[in-house]
Amino acid sequence: MELLKSDFYYDLPEELIAQTPIEPRNASRMMCVDRSSGEITHDHFYNLCRYLKKGDLLVMNDSRVIPARLYGEKEGTGSFIEFLLLEQKGDKLWEIICRPGKKAKTGTRFSFGGGRLRAEVVEVKDDGNRIVQFECEGNFYTALEDVGQMPLPPYITKKLEDRERYQTVYSHELGSAAAPTAGLHFTEKMLDELRAQGIKTAFVTLHVGLGTFRPVKEENVLDHKMHSEHYFLPEETARLINETKAAGGRVIAVGTTTCRTLESVASFYGDISAREGYTDIFIYPGYEFKCIDGLITNFHLPESTLIMLVSAFMGYDNTMNAYHTAVQERYRFFSFGDCMCIL
Repeated sequence: MELLKSDFYYDLPEELIAQTPIEPRNASRMMCVDRSSGEITHDHFYNLCRYLKKGDLLVMNDSRVIPARLYGEKEGTGSFIEFLLLEQKGDKLWEIICRPGKKAKTGTRFSFGGGRLRAEVVEVKDDGNRIVQFECEGNFYTALEDVGQMPLPPYITKKLEDRERYQTVYSHELGSAAAPTAGLHFTEKMLDELRAQGIKTAFVTLHVGLGTFRPVKEENVLDHKMHSEHYFLPEETARLINETKAAGGRVIAVGTTTCRTLESVASFYGDISAREGYTDIFIYPGYEFKCIDGLITNFHLPESTLIMLVSAFMGYDNTMNAYHTAVQERYRFFSFGDCMCIL
């Protein structure tokens, strides 16, 4: 089977890319799609309960975005440097992207926030990324909160007034370079109301890397190499998933990151059990889903691995029809945009 990147292209007017989050969070529009028939219903996220049943389980990614973009200077010369933190490798040890790269040779030292954070390059990797050792007084994440900036996606050009609007209300595991955006629509009150109606909730952690924005360059989709991300599926979540399945309820993944975590564990181990590791699972049409029964997700970039995942779940024709309809109906797209509920 040949899958072409161009098969997943759709024409998106630039003005439909949401630049700011909507208020309140759950006021976003929601396109509900029946994955077997492709039938589309237009609604709002605050009415999600109409589409869920008692005994359903919502599984969410509780990863929290860190202010991973740092602007600083090279010690000794004062020349400008920009760091983007990708992944923690040890105690205050991080893999980063930096620019300009020529200034960041092994042994070079940098200062951020007037010395609140300092860093030394300990390794230059083959792909150009650096491994750097940070130093600071007190807690590293506190220092990062003081001097770092939120690494918004490249298509968002407006300044974010409130950092918490790029965090889900249930985020608490620090480590993501980008938000698991499907969860941005939930409010605490709405989650409480869903639980009161017998809809259960559970959490996984997958730290979202910047690879999520990396374009597919190869025309043949199967030649694309997925980035790797760290995940954790706790015992309590595994128990709830297995109980839900046994009772005939539906497991609904909130976001592609949650979907990738659950499907990784089910694919690699043959069951859902407590696991921790790295996944580079690439889900595209032809993939057979082993865990999830529903998906809540935002609208994704043309030709991205995420629209390919959605196509695998609800069918290629249904997906492209839904996206063309969303453009016609002027839905808001991407991280701060509207969402789909696919059941």
